[in-house]
Amino acid sequence: MTKKTDSSFLKETVFFKYRLTVLFSMENIFMITKKNTPYLATPESYDTVSPLFRRNFRLYGEVRRALLSVTAYGVYEATLNGHRVGDFILAPGWTSYHNRLQVQTYDVTAYLKKNNTLDLLLGEGWCCGKIAYDNRGTIWPRHPMATLRLDLTYSDGTKKTILPDRFWTVSPSPIRFSCIYKGETYDSETKELWKKATVIHRDSPNLIPQEGETLREIAKYNAVSVLRTPKGETVLDFGQEITGYVSFKIQAPKGSICIIDHFEVLDKDGNVYTESLRTASQRIHFVCDGTEQYYKPHFTYHGFRYIRLTEWPVAVNPDDFTAIVLCSDLRRTGSFVCSSPLVNRLYQNVIWGQLGNFLDVPTDCPQRDERLGWTGDAQVFCKTAAYNFDVERFFTKWLADLSADQFSDGSVPAVVPHVIGGKDWSGSTAWADAATICPWELYLAYGNPGILAKQFGSMKAWVDYIRSTGDTETLWNTGRHYGDHLALDNPQNLNVPATNRFLIATAYFAYSTSLLIKAGEILGKDMKEYRKLYRGILRSFNEAYIRDGAPITPTQTAYALCIHFDLVKNKKAFGNRLAELVRQNGNRLTTGFVGTAYLLQALSETGHTDVAYKLLLQEQFPSWLFSVRMGATTIWEHWDGIREDGSMWSASMNSFNHYAYGAVASWMYGYMAGIRPTEEAPGYKKFLLAPVIGEGIDFVCASFASRHGLIRSEWYRENGHVRYVFEVPMATTATVMIGTETFEIGVGIHEFIR
Repeated sequence: MTKKTDSSFLKETVFFKYRLTVLFSMENIFMITKKNTPYLATPESYDTVSPLFRRNFRLYGEVRRALLSVTAYGVYEATLNGHRVGDFILAPGWTSYHNRLQVQTYDVTAYLKKNNTLDLLLGEGWCCGKIAYDNRGTIWPRHPMATLRLDLTYSDGTKKTILPDRFWTVSPSPIRFSCIYKGETYDSETKELWKKATVIHRDSPNLIPQEGETLREIAKYNAVSVLRTPKGETVLDFGQEITGYVSFKIQAPKGSICIIDHFEVLDKDGNVYTESLRTASQRIHFVCDGTEQYYKPHFTYHGFRYIRLTEWPVAVNPDDFTAIVLCSDLRRTGSFVCSSPLVNRLYQNVIWGQLGNFLDVPTDCPQRDERLGWTGDAQVFCKTAAYNFDVERFFTKWLADLSADQFSDGSVPAVVPHVIGGKDWSGSTAWADAATICPWELYLAYGNPGILAKQFGSMKAWVDYIRSTGDTETLWNTGRHYGDHLALDNPQNLNVPATNRFLIATAYFAYSTSLLIKAGEILGKDMKEYRKLYRGILRSFNEAYIRDGAPITPTQTAYALCIHFDLVKNKKAFGNRLAELVRQNGNRLTTGFVGTAYLLQALSETGHTDVAYKLLLQEQFPSWLFSVRMGATTIWEHWDGIREDGSMWSASMNSFNHYAYGAVASWMYGYMAGIRPTEEAPGYKKFLLAPVIGEGIDFVCASFASRHGLIRSEWYRENGHVRYVFEVPMATTATVMIGTETFEIGVGIHEFIR
């Protein structure tokens, strides 16, 4: 049985719009006091059961306005008189809880009656539950608790406030278990058992108004097929790997059990494959009450394309199941299409990789027992992210947490919020450099120097940390580094990439210092000291890591970094050698997380766009299109997550939704279509339109919705020529580069034939 999937979300011309339900203002936030804050808590341990708090109250006149402010250690859903308050999933979001806790404020005036019931349902979420491998209740409070304030303003000006107080009651809810990784258990037969709630007074961290984007349901998909595996299991295929959950309708005898398991891929025999999830079971366990019921999870999410109906007490009707996509509420800004169906699918995989991992923080993956804000993944993908969606608010919030979690010596954690490994998991090159690279990419994309001002202290602290840790001030040759993670350039040991880790470290040291200098000069600061430091780093890098005109480890990654970070004088010669390395490898890459982001750009910067196109269009392993050819609908963590014969790379670390390699899309926008911002007028006030033509592609059409309006770049082959169409928005100018020609154009639609 098949059913057509709603694919409208993939159409770049369609944008999802939502009613704004959270008031982004300071009006009510600081009415919840930071000192001696009252929190609702359970009178005894509920273990894994979600508590439901309740407050009944009566109105004594007409209310002009009612504002409800809520936050929690854990996650919450608020309901007033049966109406869900807001549509923020997993509110209040994920922050550095020791330092920052977001508060949401809602206008609930329309939900009021004479006699009212305010409910607050809590879950463990990222704060109290299992997160980051084996951590559970060791980093944050062990059990969820919440604080809130309901301010009622009557028509006569009288005001009344409801806070956590002795009038609140609490009962165990039907949610018997909820976990970000493991899923949720819901028992419809749970009986209410109301007791007086406990109010705990404690000092709060910095309470802030909602700073990031809200996490919302953004799309829904129906199953495209029902499968019966060789092992006899019933599986529903939704046709696309997503991040979210499945809602369902069920009517079964009272006490009947439904068990649904979520997973990403089938194995080579067509059976359910869950080993790569590690301990993340991604299971929904539902107990029926005998009536027709509609259910969707409250405090968990899954990364999946398929679900297994491990237990289902009635006949399977695929129309009873809906896959719901969760993502931070990002506005789509970029579109791209070309003549290659495989490249178009790759681009859609990049989009889905971002959608699947931008859930309040930029996570590495959405399915296994990890889902952490790895800084390395974020920094290599930030440029691409800013093409695809408006991520200014999203990254501004996350970078504030990076600053909050940064150690006093300037070292930056490997994951933000910082929930693993203490300081041992900090200070790695290319990961911690998110502190400098992400603010700079946001500045280029949106032209707002405020992000540089806000993050400058963090940027400087990171650079100062590096200069204090090496054997000399200008050479970073110490510390623990991930290096070119998952590179394929060391056949003897794929777990140890060939590129010298200290070469990478000093290269990033130079790059981060250069960005700090640029940021400081934009902000009007004296950067003489750091310009001198930068010159010293370049000198030390060339003395330590360049031998006879080549990197000491002459890998694709080493050459790409030298070129893109502008570390050597003979960039053209380095580009020639990089292109030769690619050709010698059969026009295939060997790069990992570090090198891949810069590989095609380094080739184009040095006049080897022909090689870059061959790399992009390569379908054999290792390549971007290999996974597409193998049926991927998102970006894989490993180039060969599924091998040609259908076997898996490994079970221990093999995510099929891991966006880092999706950084290739920035080259697709910036070189295939040629849309690039400029440092002289960031935010696309002035920009480049410099498309490069390559064999194997007959047309490219891309657009980007900048702060000033829509930018569009098209080219297509026509009767032995190439026709270019450019669109420039109001109050901007573009520098067009076609072959050896360079000229300026202004607002309007322009066509050229060459």
